[in-house]
Amino acid sequence: MCEANAYLLKEGGEEELIFENVDRILPGEDSLLMEDIFGKKKTLRARIKEMALVDHKILLENL
Repeated sequence: MCEANAYLLKEGGEEELIFENVDRILPGEDSLLMEDIFGKKKTLRARIKEMALVDHKILLENL
C-alpha cells in the first residue's frame, strides 16, 4: 500500500497524528483537503512541511 499518515508539527517539534491512511491531498488557497483510502475527508488550515513517502509520513504545519 502507498498511503501515508499525516502528522501536525507542534511547538517544540512534537508530532501529533491527525489523519491515517491518506490517499490524496488537494491544496486549497489556505487549507489542505485530505482523503483516506475509505473516502473519509478532513480539511485543515495547514501547509505541507515535509513528505517522507518511504516512511509513509506527511508532516504539516498550522497556518
